Amino acid sequence: GLSHFPARNPDTGDRPPMSNAPARPPRLIVGLGNPGAEYSETRHNAGFWFCERLADTLGVRFSHESRFHGLVANAREAGMWLLMPQTFMNRSGQAIGALARFSRIEPAEILVVHDELDIPPGQLRLKFGGGLGGHNGLKDTSAHLGTNDYWRLRIGIGHPGDRNEVVNFVLKPARREEQQAIDEAIDKALAIWPQLVRGDPNAAATRLNARPPQPKPPKPPKAPAPAATPDAAAIEAPKEEPQP
Repeated sequence: GLSHFPARNPDTGDRPPMSNAPARPPRLIVGLGNPGAEYSETRHNAGFWFCERLADTLGVRFSHESRFHGLVANAREAGMWLLMPQTFMNRSGQAIGALARFSRIEPAEILVVHDELDIPPGQLRLKFGGGLGGHNGLKDTSAHLGTNDYWRLRIGIGHPGDRNEVVNFVLKPARREEQQAIDEAIDKALAIWPQLVRGDPNAAATRLNARPPQPKPPKPPKAPAPAATPDAAAIEAPKEEPQP
């Protein structure tokens, strides 16, 4: 229950935000993750990482609220709650539902921040509604809210390339270069945060969802002269990592 189901969903969420998405600011920001020090650095906790950074930006602190089954911060000036469920991933909706009911927050006023296998590290997608991509935290959220119609900020963590490796992959820390890319993506999301708070999530999505320019492929190397010794650089080149 800690992680994604290995299933992949054909809805990769690359469509623009749905045209029926409400233009109103979120009142509840939820980061998904698993509680406990042993999970704090794992890829599946990307939602927690975002919420912690957002709390720092807003100058608020989390405290444990047993009635909401999680760590909660009330950013009164911004008019929003921050929540990190402490229920384990597959019961996240229990915490979200409790706080949403208490504060009379509609599903369309909720933004759930989570790790996303189908997006490479360093990229983000903001979308409203749509599929759940096999994510246990989203499945339980939708079950408790009774709808899929809430905002999601999907933080790319990449895919291991083999569906049987997904659970192992999301419950391990990112490689250093991946972590750096994820941290930079979170910086980007925090930079457009004012647009979201003004109640213009569609404009924020247009900026966030823009893909980075693709690097030009390198020119093929010239063929070596027949008598040349083998190129040491070619021998020592690291093996390519499998692409997700």
